[in-house]
Amino acid sequence: MDKFKQLESFVSVAARGSLTAAAQAEGVAPAVMGRRIDALEERLGVKLFVRTTRRISLTHEGSAFLESCQRLLADLASAESGVSAGGVRASGHLRVTAPAGFGRRHVAPLVPRYLAAHPEVKVSLNLSDRVVDIVHEGVDCAVRVGDLPDSSLVSVRLADNRRLCVASPAYLERMGAPAHPDELARHECLTLSSDASQTRGWAFSIDGAVTHLRLNGRLDCSDGQVLHDWCLAGLGLAWRSTWEVQNDLRHGRLVSVLDDFAAPPNGVYAVFPHAKHMPLRVRLWIDFLKQTYSDEHYWRPPES
Repeated sequence: MDKFKQLESFVSVAARGSLTAAAQAEGVAPAVMGRRIDALEERLGVKLFVRTTRRISLTHEGSAFLESCQRLLADLASAESGVSAGGVRASGHLRVTAPAGFGRRHVAPLVPRYLAAHPEVKVSLNLSDRVVDIVHEGVDCAVRVGDLPDSSLVSVRLADNRRLCVASPAYLERMGAPAHPDELARHECLTLSSDASQTRGWAFSIDGAVTHLRLNGRLDCSDGQVLHDWCLAGLGLAWRSTWEVQNDLRHGRLVSVLDDFAAPPNGVYAVFPHAKHMPLRVRLWIDFLKQTYSDEHYWRPPES
C-alpha cells in the first residue's frame, strides 16, 4: 500500500507541478507529500524531479516513469470500475474530441453503437485538427493520432498508426520520385499548417534512427482532408496515415514512395485528464474504442 501511495503521489505532483498543490488536493501536509517522493526516489535509485525554491519539474527518468505509472493507475481504475459498477448503468454527458479526418471515419460512426449500448448517456463530439486543451475546455476524452507530447495527461494506446509518403502518378511522372528523404526539399510537399495537431514534421527512419523533417512547401492547410485532395490532384507529396490512403493505393490513385525509410508506427490514443474516479461513461467509451480498434478486421478497407 505504501508503494502504491507513493505512485499516486508522484503522478499527482507531476500533474499539478507543485508539492503544495498535490498535498492540498489530498488533504495532507506538503511535508508528507515530500517524504513520499523522497522515499520513492530512494527506492528506485533515481531522481524523478528537479526541485528548486520556485518550481518542480520532471527529470528525463521521471517523464518516462510517469507514463508507466499513469498506465498502471488507469488499468487499476478499469479493474475496480468493472467490479464495482455491477448493475450500475452509465449515464450523463460524455464530451469527446478527435482529429477531423480520423474522427469522421473512425470515431463518429462508432458513436451510435455506443449510445445504443448505453441509452442514458449523451455524447458531444468535437472534430478539430486543433489540439484541444481537454482540462480547461471540459473534455472527458480526446482521441489523438501520432506522437504524444510530454504531458501530465493519462493516455491509453488504442491501435498502431502507420504513415506513408504518397503522391499521385501524375505528380511522380512530372517531378520524379524521391530516392531519399533529403530530396524532399526539392519537391512540392503538402504540409499541415502550424495551428494543426502535427507539429514535429514528417518522420523517417534514417541510419537506424527516427528523424523528423520540417518541410516548407508552397501549400499548407490545417485540414488533412484538403491535403489528401490536393495530393490526389497531383499538387505534391503528402505524408498521410494508412487508414486514409489505403484505398487510393489499392486502386492506383496514389503511390507510396520512400518506403525503405518508413518510420515505425506511432499510435492512436485515448487521452484523458486522470484515471482516479473516472466516470463509468468515460471508462466504457475507452474500453469500447480499444475493443473495436483491436479487431484486425476493422481496419480492412471497404472497396471503393
